[in-house]
Amino acid sequence: MEKLVIVAIGGNSLVRENGRDSVQDQYEAVCETAVNIADMVSEGFNVVVTHGNGPQVGFNLRRSEIANEVEGMPIVPLVNCGAETQGGIGYQVQQALTNEFSKRGIDKKVATVITQVEVSEDDPNFRNPTKPVGSFFSFEQAEEMKKEHPDWVFIEDSGRGYRRVVPSPKPIDIVEKEAIRTLLEVGFVVIAVGGGGIPVIKTGENTYKGVDAVIDKDFSTSLLAEQVQADTLIITTGVSRVCINFGKPDQKALEEISIEETKQYVAEGHFPAGSMLPKIEASLSFLENNGSRVIITTPESLKDAINGMAGTHIVNNKWVSARKKFRLLS
Repeated sequence: MEKLVIVAIGGNSLVRENGRDSVQDQYEAVCETAVNIADMVSEGFNVVVTHGNGPQVGFNLRRSEIANEVEGMPIVPLVNCGAETQGGIGYQVQQALTNEFSKRGIDKKVATVITQVEVSEDDPNFRNPTKPVGSFFSFEQAEEMKKEHPDWVFIEDSGRGYRRVVPSPKPIDIVEKEAIRTLLEVGFVVIAVGGGGIPVIKTGENTYKGVDAVIDKDFSTSLLAEQVQADTLIITTGVSRVCINFGKPDQKALEEISIEETKQYVAEGHFPAGSMLPKIEASLSFLENNGSRVIITTPESLKDAINGMAGTHIVNNKWVSARKKFRLLS
């Protein structure tokens, strides 16, 4: 099998600016990303695509809330909204890649795996939910919804109203990892763990139950990369390179850094908890579990990044040694 690369696409990157957030607008954004992924496949890499779904889940929840308010239809559980957006976005990525491969004459098939991700019911996040989801409500609306759903938690958000908050537990296992491995072995490009995966807890030997939670997409992607033994993990974001001293006069873009350097930057507080820090923590987890390198860059820079000409590269000693050996042989 070719060198295996996991590419994580952010859910926000699929929502256009200036109110262009229709399903068709999303598909056009997906098609642009598909071009960049096809560039990698054409260079001989085998690829797994993961994606976020934060905005899309928010849209689905709001539709459900409006249907409940106007027509009395039942609220769709968060776990189901996650599954629905996994399927919807996966379908678009699958179709866009299939069409792009056909256009280029690339003999590759694409498959989306609706993926459950196991979490522990003892995860402390279940006792202290902090992840905001859905719309803002008045105090009265929040109280009314709590009557119908006593287990829901709402917090006041900066004077803008009340929002529901849900747990964000850490992933511990990819339930469909064997199916993903099998598809990769026969040459498929696979789309998996969309939105961080459908959160489930184990109820028996091989039985699971879905739970209302949001798993961080980058942590699930990192775990998947470990479990399918990928060589490289690419996390796409809105910046071409990770920076230290961001927004300050001495801001510096990072090109290649070691695990040790990365940990030092984390200790110094260079990466905000709400944005870059989870990506860095997921990167370190992958590298410390036998991964070779992580690249953080923009979707449009994928081809250049995989060839070392763009992005921030976080590498372990194995990657550095392999590169030195290659240079000696050449």
